[in-house]
Amino acid sequence: MTDRLTQARQFIEAIPHSRALGMTFESLRDGVAVLSMPYDPRFVGDPATGVIHGGAVSALMDTASGAAVISHPAMPGVTATLDLRIDYMRPATPGQRIRARAECYHMTRSVAFVRVTATDEDESRPVASATGAFTVDRPAEGAKS
Repeated sequence: MTDRLTQARQFIEAIPHSRALGMTFESLRDGVAVLSMPYDPRFVGDPATGVIHGGAVSALMDTASGAAVISHPAMPGVTATLDLRIDYMRPATPGQRIRARAECYHMTRSVAFVRVTATDEDESRPVASATGAFTVDRPAEGAKS
């Protein structure tokens, strides 16, 4: 498990936009990742309201989802997003940290399936929710690991 967690952390830290958006791990365990992103005026999509741009929220959700896949016990290697369908439910409250909790709930031979929810301080009312599919990169038969 420690190797998967280390690999997931390194994966996130290696992504330039994750660093630029200030994403941090809050928790990581078998198939579940929680990442957060601070409020930053640079990420505001509407200056009149101060609301964070949906692109920053989607990047957080996608990154948390990838970490959840990599930390899954059945995951043999790296992953990439195949599909991520996001429903934006309300604007995030200006000035508040956004948190994404992703769970890899099913894995086939070639695809991992994830559910993710983004919230601000009001965890009872999600900012966005998503479902996604991610690649499962299995070593080739007979390949040396």
